[in-house]
Amino acid sequence: MSRPVFVVDPGVAAGAVVGAVLTLDGPEGRHAATVRRIGPGEAVDLVDGLGARLGVVVVAAGRADLDVRVEQVRREPAPTARFVLVQALAKGDRDDLAVEAATELGVDVVVPWQAQRSIVQWRGERGAKARRRWVETVRAAGKQSRRARFPDVVDVVDLRGLLALVGGASAAYVLHEAATEPLAAQPLPEDGDVLLVVGPEGGITPAELEALSAAGAVVVRLGTTVLRSSSAGPAALAVVSASRRWR
Repeated sequence: MSRPVFVVDPGVAAGAVVGAVLTLDGPEGRHAATVRRIGPGEAVDLVDGLGARLGVVVVAAGRADLDVRVEQVRREPAPTARFVLVQALAKGDRDDLAVEAATELGVDVVVPWQAQRSIVQWRGERGAKARRRWVETVRAAGKQSRRARFPDVVDVVDLRGLLALVGGASAAYVLHEAATEPLAAQPLPEDGDVLLVVGPEGGITPAELEALSAAGAVVVRLGTTVLRSSSAGPAALAVVSASRRWR
């Protein structure tokens, strides 16, 4: 069985050395001690979301915290080629589901996109609250999937902002049901950003598609079926991960 994972502050992880005794408290400590009922002698991992992973053993358990001894310190490097999911805003919880699954599948950056056909609008406090929800989703999914490095969730972009990202990427692929070229056959760069662009429920408009293509993005398909906005991004990540990271 995999060791349970809990999240610590980056400052705690940065100063950790083998043999040191740390206290896991706050919400993570309460969850470990009262919900998971983890006790002395059990081994767990502590991660900071920035690449640090501490292998620790519990030496004492309180009512809402754990004292742990550090047995191993690892720093997992950032990938040289980053997988970036550009997820169009969608109604309901479809975009949340996409972000959650994408995190489990190894996405490195998540970009919320205010597409022309997005019904949902991220503006003002509502937009800030929605972005915070994505950040929380990424953290929970990163923890559940035992990642040491969590994806970044950047600010929402419109078409102009997305075109700038495409122009600065090493490769950009737009998922579209009418495309003839399969994503699985596309070359992947050794470094830089690899963008995977997913439209909203109503699809990417012809004007958006033309602008993205003119900026250098390649329009591709995943397979013979049409996927929802919540599943297209994770499916694309599985394709590129199988080509580059899962070998």
